[in-house]
Amino acid sequence: MPMPKDAPIIDLMLSLPLLDLEATYGNLRAAAKDSDSKNFKFPAEYMFKGVPHGWGEGRDPAEVTLEEMDKWGIQTALIGVGRPETDDAIRKYPKRFVGNVHVDPNDVMGAVRRIEEAHGDLDVRMASTFPAGNMPQTPIDDPKMYALYSKCCELDIAFGVNAGVPGPRMPMSCQHVERLDQVCYDFPELRIVTYHGCEPWEDLAVKLMLKWPGLYYCTSAFAPKHYPKKVIQYANTRGADKIIYAGYFPMGLSLERIMTEMQDVPFRDHVWPKFLYENARRVLKLEG
Repeated sequence: MPMPKDAPIIDLMLSLPLLDLEATYGNLRAAAKDSDSKNFKFPAEYMFKGVPHGWGEGRDPAEVTLEEMDKWGIQTALIGVGRPETDDAIRKYPKRFVGNVHVDPNDVMGAVRRIEEAHGDLDVRMASTFPAGNMPQTPIDDPKMYALYSKCCELDIAFGVNAGVPGPRMPMSCQHVERLDQVCYDFPELRIVTYHGCEPWEDLAVKLMLKWPGLYYCTSAFAPKHYPKKVIQYANTRGADKIIYAGYFPMGLSLERIMTEMQDVPFRDHVWPKFLYENARRVLKLEG
């Protein structure tokens, strides 16, 4: 069924302008071993076309982002904290921007303290990490990760984790979807959201979501025409409460492309409000 018009949207992956690409991606470029990756503007450049690099330059970061969100009907966006402009935006527009604190589990206690501080200062609703992008890599079920999961349970916030083959040319085993099974068993109260597709193990991701109540899937970094068919089928049947919209603007996709292609996603009528708004609201424990 077509995407409903004027439906409220919560975006689980959006950013204010990213103008310093070296600060954002330099660590991944340095860790890459192939020559192409060392020259990419961003680590998965070979997978994307028309990336809006330079978007927002010369404008107030929060104002230009809100302008773009309003254009495409995005009510609230989950954004990464840690830059002055993002933290200021969350404080100034708490109904529009919600914080996600990204941490490196290799500094176990530093990461735990960072989560606690960000929650206290900015009321972040998620902590997250990129297992394949950490140096050294940190498997989803690594003991170092358990301290972060415990802190999120204590604070009652969600945890976001990349799962599946990573876009950057890094080893993938640390992000194998099967690693989520043990974590879900050990942390039954934790709300875990998988980022970036879970491919090629999306069938397993669906099976694990059926098994574990606290496991969710968001559509980050995928243009809607490439949403995995198994995930769409699951949302239309038993998984309407488990699939959450996330974009990838401006990191890799434009909102124009996302929202234009979204019109052709074959979700059933009852799935759309859950996918666009209700599931994110519940997982992030947002009011209103």
